[in-house]
Amino acid sequence: MNSPTDTSGLEVGYDVPALPGMEEAAIQTPCLVLDLDALERNIRKMGAYVRERGMGLRVHGKMHKSVDIARLQLQIGGAQGICCQKVSEAEAFARGGIDDILLSNEVRDPAKIDRLARLILSGTRVIVCVDDLANVGELSAAATRHGVTIECLVEIDCGANRCGVATPAEAVAIAQAIDLAPGLSFGGIQAYQGAMQHIEAYSGRKAKLDEAIAIVKATVAALEAAGLAPALVTGGGTGSYYFESGSGVYNELQCGSYAFMDAAYGRIRDENGARIDEGEWENALFILTSIMSTARPGMAVCDAGLKVQSVDSGLPTVYGRDDIVYAQCSDEHGTIADPNNTLKINDKLRLVPGHCDPTCNIHDWYVGVRNGRVDALWPVSARGKAY
Repeated sequence: MNSPTDTSGLEVGYDVPALPGMEEAAIQTPCLVLDLDALERNIRKMGAYVRERGMGLRVHGKMHKSVDIARLQLQIGGAQGICCQKVSEAEAFARGGIDDILLSNEVRDPAKIDRLARLILSGTRVIVCVDDLANVGELSAAATRHGVTIECLVEIDCGANRCGVATPAEAVAIAQAIDLAPGLSFGGIQAYQGAMQHIEAYSGRKAKLDEAIAIVKATVAALEAAGLAPALVTGGGTGSYYFESGSGVYNELQCGSYAFMDAAYGRIRDENGARIDEGEWENALFILTSIMSTARPGMAVCDAGLKVQSVDSGLPTVYGRDDIVYAQCSDEHGTIADPNNTLKINDKLRLVPGHCDPTCNIHDWYVGVRNGRVDALWPVSARGKAY
């Protein structure tokens, strides 16, 4: 389905952790492993969900930073485009053939704005968020200079206390300025409530989203009264998509982590109190690690430490095991509590990372496995594209 990566001249253990066709047991660790069957089930499930509700799906490229995975989400998962957070990240996807990209963020640096405008010349649809009247003029100047039209969304702060305007009146003022500015078109509003995505209790997340939806509805009403009805009302995440899709006001979702899942998202609960990684979504992303020392009784040491994962959302969990616990980590080592001394040298474990987005950003490759063999090797295409 995806074009194969050219692996000619790549050396396992130096350039890459594995090559297609290898047995899973021979993969060099630590590295990122994808269970391709689980990944495809997650992607198809979200695609079916949005189709049933007549909504759009714009998946978050910042989560996986992979052109190959984005293609898969477009091909089998119902997505019509992707979100990115940085201009260079968007460029990496555009160069890989992804032609519908929302910069779900503000762009203010003049050089970045110029690159954003030039990206449209490649035939890529580019949408960007705005939360300041001054930015309207900056974007308009670049669009006019390059003879392109930049689609703009007004970002509203619906509870994340980050970017975005605070009132419907501010949203209307910016939308009016966009509508009048040469080279710009007003496309709608960006309304993502990121601060509540990991609230574990369903009721707690719903309460925060009820507040957010009220803000969004008030903003939409104000825009309609000003003759600027938003064509796009976009937002939503893996922890909240069912609230936005049932709101009657959102028409596009921006989910990301559903495709991979991680330990932090796995802890949140659905309406019935079940963890969402126990039925709603499957773990598809793992850090594959090997045991390198069992010198101390009751403890084993693996080769996955801080340099291969982000622990901002907590330590990883050991997939499929309840008899051992990943207890702590340093730069190159992970300490695993093994009270029954079950682990042996070179045993391999799958770790579910605490936070998938920053973990993926520090790796070069995804190793896709199926039926015990390496089926795909995909680069982390936009790794390090943070400007």
